[in-house]
Amino acid sequence: MKKLWILFVSSFRLSLFTFGGGYVIVPLLRKRFVENLGWIEEDEMMNLIAIAQSSPGSLAVNATILIGYKVSGVMGVLVSVLATVLPPLIILSIISFFYQAFKKNIYINAALLAMSAGVAAIVIDVVIKMFKAVMADRNKDSIYIMISVFLLGYIFNVNILYIVLSVIAYAVLKYRMKVKS
Repeated sequence: MKKLWILFVSSFRLSLFTFGGGYVIVPLLRKRFVENLGWIEEDEMMNLIAIAQSSPGSLAVNATILIGYKVSGVMGVLVSVLATVLPPLIILSIISFFYQAFKKNIYINAALLAMSAGVAAIVIDVVIKMFKAVMADRNKDSIYIMISVFLLGYIFNVNILYIVLSVIAYAVLKYRMKVKS
């Protein structure tokens, strides 16, 4: 029960103080569950984030589902999802109530603009850390996939759905070839 409470409080706090979308929560999840609590290994966290990214839905919710399941099974999933969804639900309810006042307030608009710059910096930090992890692993497949995904998505503007499906197909083919040999 104590572990579930820690999971709830951790997920709630992360969700409450994370602005800017799913990628911003990744380093915070890593710091809390890998570094502080030691519930998940670094490699496993990278794998959980990769699975969360490739699943439909919010990255933050998908990641906490996987972390919750790893930590406490189905009950961990329920606790972590509730804790992750509650803060945005509460915040959006308050904002919608005061929307007209917030819409015209120059201070709130300035704060949101400043937060976007902070979010950009955090996303760049996540990308650099993931790049370093892939390069440190020296797995040629991972490096090939990383470069290909970047080129297809950023340079050639290929739809992300096609990229994800291609990577899945590559992984399945690679696995089947490995099993046959």
